Amino acid sequence: MLRSYRTLLLGGALMLSTSLLAETAQAARFLFEPPPGMSTTSGKPRNALQLKTGKVRLDARFMRQVVPYDTDQQPGTIVVVTGQKYLYLVLGSGRALRYGIGTARDGFEWSGTHRVSNKREWPGWTPPEEMKRRKPGLPDYMPGGPNNPLGARAIYIGSTLYRIHGTNEPWSIGQDVSSGCIRMVNDDVEDLYARVKIGAKVIVL
Repeated sequence: MLRSYRTLLLGGALMLSTSLLAETAQAARFLFEPPPGMSTTSGKPRNALQLKTGKVRLDARFMRQVVPYDTDQQPGTIVVVTGQKYLYLVLGSGRALRYGIGTARDGFEWSGTHRVSNKREWPGWTPPEEMKRRKPGLPDYMPGGPNNPLGARAIYIGSTLYRIHGTNEPWSIGQDVSSGCIRMVNDDVEDLYARVKIGAKVIVL
C-alpha cells in the first residue's frame, strides 16, 4: 500500500514537472519570437538566448567579433555608429571588438560624447513620463529580471536617459526600434559590461 502511494506521488510530481517545463518553453517562445510580419535574420546562433529558443538567429555580421579599427581614441572607449548598427569597444593597436546593436527609431535619434556613469546587473526599469504618455499601459516601475526590457545588464550614459542595455527581443538587433537606448543581445551586453569601466568615454555617432 505504501509503495503504491509513493508511486502515485512520484507520477504526479513528474506530470507537474513536465507541465511546468512545457509552460516555460511556451512562454519563452512568446517572449523571444519576432512580432507578426517581421522575419528573423539568418546566421549561426552563438548566444545562450538564441540556443535556448531555437527561433531567432543573428546575421553573421551582427555577431561579436574583433575587427580592424583605425582610431585615435583610447582603449576602453565605446563608439556607437548608429547608421551601421554597430558598437565598437576600442582595444588599441588598430583593433576593436564589434557588437551588433538595435538603435533608435525615427524621431528618437541622438548623438554626442559622454562618459559611462553607472552599471547595473539585471536593472529595474522606470519608464520616463513621456514614454508613459505615449503608452499609458506601462507600469510605474518594473523590477529587474528576464522579462524586463533592459535585459541582463545596463550601462548608463552620462546624465542622459539613455542606456546601453540587453534585450529580451533579440530579433530587434539591426533594427531601428528603441526610444533612444542602444540594445544588445543579453550575451553581448554581459560581455561588454565586464570589459567597460565607469568613466569610460562613450561616443554616439
